[in-house]
Amino acid sequence: MPPRRRYDQYCSAARALDLVGDRWTLLIVRELLAGPRRYTDLHADLPGVSTDVLASRLKDMERDGLTTRRRLPPPGAAYVYELTPRGRGLLPVLQALGEWGRDGLEERRPTDAVRAHWFALPLLTALRGADTSPGTLEVGLEEGTFHLYLGAEDGPVYGDGPAPGGADARLVMDEGTCTAVVRGELTVPEGIRSGRITVTGDSPLGKALREE
Repeated sequence: MPPRRRYDQYCSAARALDLVGDRWTLLIVRELLAGPRRYTDLHADLPGVSTDVLASRLKDMERDGLTTRRRLPPPGAAYVYELTPRGRGLLPVLQALGEWGRDGLEERRPTDAVRAHWFALPLLTALRGADTSPGTLEVGLEEGTFHLYLGAEDGPVYGDGPAPGGADARLVMDEGTCTAVVRGELTVPEGIRSGRITVTGDSPLGKALREE
């Protein structure tokens, strides 16, 4: 891989882009906000990235203090990548970027890949102003299931698949409804009241979602 180019500008935005402006870097952060991931898992959920580019980006991110790599204890015995506190600080950056780009979520192009958990961060943004209780919220879409950790201050903010140990509440909706929520055309409470979103769970989180 050619050496990484820098802007060489004494500007905070340029300095930030020196670290995360390369293609794929912020999408790797998106994946690692779900917690530690193996290289093979990252490659599977970043369709289109080559193995050489992914390895190079991960090496740069580790060198720049955005990620660390550690070996899982047996029986896992595999290496995983995870975000440092500095890397995790990119969460609001990704949320703001997703909010700015949400108008681009029009009809899905034939070439577009999709993973259910790619809706996690935009949905977390959409719930940011809602009067909800902290807890684990599981979301079921046609493409799959993911879960959000509402009110999480440390560690993962979401995860792929069902919530380990169960969720405090569960939302079920189709992709069109989730896209409408992400685009700001529909709020979660409006979706629940109209029947487009089903909510289950008797926890404070479930009750807050129904009563919002």
